[in-house]
Amino acid sequence: MGADRDRGGRRRPMRVVTYVGCGAVLLAGCASMPDSGDLRDVEASQRPDAQVRVFAMPPRENAQPEEIVQGFLEALTSDEPEFDTARKYLTEDASKNWQPERSTTVLADGPTALAQHSGSREATGDYAYALTGDKVAEVDQQFAYEPAEGAYEETLHLTEQKGPDGGKQWRIDVLPQGVVLGNSDFQRRYVSVNKYYFASNSPSAERLGTVADPVYVRQQVDPVTQMVKALLNGPTSWLKPVVRSRFPTGTALKKGVKTLTPDDQNRLRVPLNKKAEGVGQTQCAEMAAQLIFTLKDLTPTGIDEVELQRPDGSQLCAVKEGDAEIIASHGMGQRVQYEYFIDGEKRLVRIPAGSPQEAEPVPGALGAGDTALRAAAVSRNEESAAGVSQDGRSLYVGSLASGASLGDPVLQSRAKSEDDGLTTPSWDEGGDLWVADRDPKNSRLFLLEEGRGEPLEVRTPGIEGRIEAVRVAADGVRISLIVEEDGKTSLLMGRIEGQNGPDGRPVVTIHDPRSVAPQLEEVTAMSWAGDSRLVVVGQEEGGVQQIRYVQVDGSTPVGAPPSALTGVEEIAASEDERLPLVAHSEDGIVRLSSGAQWQKVVKTGTAPIYPG
Repeated sequence: MGADRDRGGRRRPMRVVTYVGCGAVLLAGCASMPDSGDLRDVEASQRPDAQVRVFAMPPRENAQPEEIVQGFLEALTSDEPEFDTARKYLTEDASKNWQPERSTTVLADGPTALAQHSGSREATGDYAYALTGDKVAEVDQQFAYEPAEGAYEETLHLTEQKGPDGGKQWRIDVLPQGVVLGNSDFQRRYVSVNKYYFASNSPSAERLGTVADPVYVRQQVDPVTQMVKALLNGPTSWLKPVVRSRFPTGTALKKGVKTLTPDDQNRLRVPLNKKAEGVGQTQCAEMAAQLIFTLKDLTPTGIDEVELQRPDGSQLCAVKEGDAEIIASHGMGQRVQYEYFIDGEKRLVRIPAGSPQEAEPVPGALGAGDTALRAAAVSRNEESAAGVSQDGRSLYVGSLASGASLGDPVLQSRAKSEDDGLTTPSWDEGGDLWVADRDPKNSRLFLLEEGRGEPLEVRTPGIEGRIEAVRVAADGVRISLIVEEDGKTSLLMGRIEGQNGPDGRPVVTIHDPRSVAPQLEEVTAMSWAGDSRLVVVGQEEGGVQQIRYVQVDGSTPVGAPPSALTGVEEIAASEDERLPLVAHSEDGIVRLSSGAQWQKVVKTGTAPIYPG
């Protein structure tokens, strides 16, 4: 295993036994295991890429305890569906009781194995190894990722038993449940994929809104089948209260179906059990849409069509990829027309999205310059905008229509300092407006239904400190918050839940806030940058400012981070990942398109935003 260490704590290169042609590392097209060939050591950094499947080596005859332990840990990083080789290092009873699917513990450098005799050092037939390391994350039985910290301490106990030839052999008889491996092996062997469900507040009579539920699966162990099963099993525990699946409870693959593979027409047939055989065509189409969205990035070309089948093989329904986009809104739900920012005259201005054209004031009062602004937000349909006054104490909402006037503030802060006051607001998909008041004496989070009326104070149990920034996801059920506490700013992800109060007004609560960038000591700016991804500006303890992407579950997505940029104060991204990043830096308003470098838009400008 790439993170193995010897007893002195030194890194041990992982031994991958490879053969010329085929072998312990089996390439596509390899049909059998040769019984001869060259052996060589391979460092962890030389491990095969995603197109190579890795299989572990079984224990050799007369292997000593240390070799059994290292061989077992190495076998945990293999691509075997049921960890068959890893089980060969266990006693029969231990193999029966071991449940590797229960969890995956990810350690910074993999487990260090330190030998410990169970009794006296002269004892035989009884040996133990302490496994230790620093935890990075846990992946639970639902495949949900959660950052973790602290020490990992478990024990492997070995015993001598009679081998097939009558001689003695060492085997592990006591071990922790689940799998443990190093972060580098986890990054190579597992892949993050979004499952898709529907927001609970989506009216069934209208176009449904999808919500991404990211999970980690082993990328070389039939990921299509893994993801279909994961989708059918329902949303992960954190997201479950605010989403719903159109698959009836208890729906699973037809008994006996082991694997699912698209045919040569890129159609995937999914045989289901009896729980789903009575659904109507509308519901069935929504079920198929969930599958299409879930599998779209899992194969090189996506899935062109999904056919759901009854247990007898007859068709329930079939939905093509293009039709899925009609059945449900996905991501932004509509095309972004403009990028926006505050210009040198403190007006709200706009540029066609991704265009090199010059900025122009938006139609309406917020573009006229009569009210000096320091921050703004534009509704997702780009018909309305909210602006925060230069002193940070007043929030205005106006139409983006020519000639539209601006009324009285819809919300005012009593903060005395301009460094406090209202945050940049954020619009959700339903047209409601969110903003935090940073008044040190009474900091609160507010919701204004449709951007007007009596502000509703949002409950935030579990959030200590002051909310410094607010961004609501396009799905309307998740909210990202920058929170300052004791001089440290952190990025939290919360779940939005609402219900009607006794007075008929909604009661809205942010539940289960969790850190999604725990490695950053200071977070200064963030924006949604996809269905389950954010772009974040911050720095690690004692480090320099950096821009990086993070997943909503706290993991780091595959791929390079954005190009470095100095002096970033604000950043904006669209959930449409094809659009460029826009930032306010020491160079003014700058833009980063895919495959390019940062380019200046204007020298004088602040507060860049996309709709939302």
